[in-house]
Amino acid sequence: MTPDQIPQLLKQVSYADPRVLPEDPKEVAGLAALWATVLADVPAQFAMQAVGIHYARSPYPIKPSDISTRWQAVVRDRMQRDVDPAPPVDPDNEAAYRAQLAAHRRAVATGQQPPVEHKALTSGPAAAEAERRLAAFGRYIPPSVDDVLAAYRPRRAARIAVIREGRPDALAVACPVETCRAAAAAPCTRPGKGHGRHQLAGPHPSRIDAAALDGAR
Repeated sequence: MTPDQIPQLLKQVSYADPRVLPEDPKEVAGLAALWATVLADVPAQFAMQAVGIHYARSPYPIKPSDISTRWQAVVRDRMQRDVDPAPPVDPDNEAAYRAQLAAHRRAVATGQQPPVEHKALTSGPAAAEAERRLAAFGRYIPPSVDDVLAAYRPRRAARIAVIREGRPDALAVACPVETCRAAAAAPCTRPGKGHGRHQLAGPHPSRIDAAALDGAR
């Protein structure tokens, strides 16, 4: 919300609970400034609706944190359901790729577009494909044991999670990026100072695309 939207919100709150608004105009101004700070990331329409929901369930005065906490829960739920689809740009153009990815996340977080959800792997061809890929990956121990060991083998755990979600397993193929050329199963790297190399937190975008193409064959 913007600061000029806060007075209208406080006025709506006062209809349900006159205790919220003080009589002193200076105190009202200070209250509005505080609410504007707490609710800076919350859409005005959501805040208005949250006021009604609060007083439908509680006899206590609403606080700005009640609204912001509710909004954060909504955003968290949306982002957990979103799979971060590959942006429709050249994956080797890192700046454009990151900008598109950030724009998608903002749109999902603010409700401008729905989350792109995980493929259902509980039945049908998708489930069979996931099982085939997990088998090819080398499931030599039971899944329950694999889950227990996940904290000690984060790279393997991350690959298994990707396969379960139906996304391309980038480490199943070699990296096509000229400055990387990591072999299959090896993490992506970039040149460091001298003759050293730095391991990246995740695979290069073009390696993910290569894995997707390989899986579609």
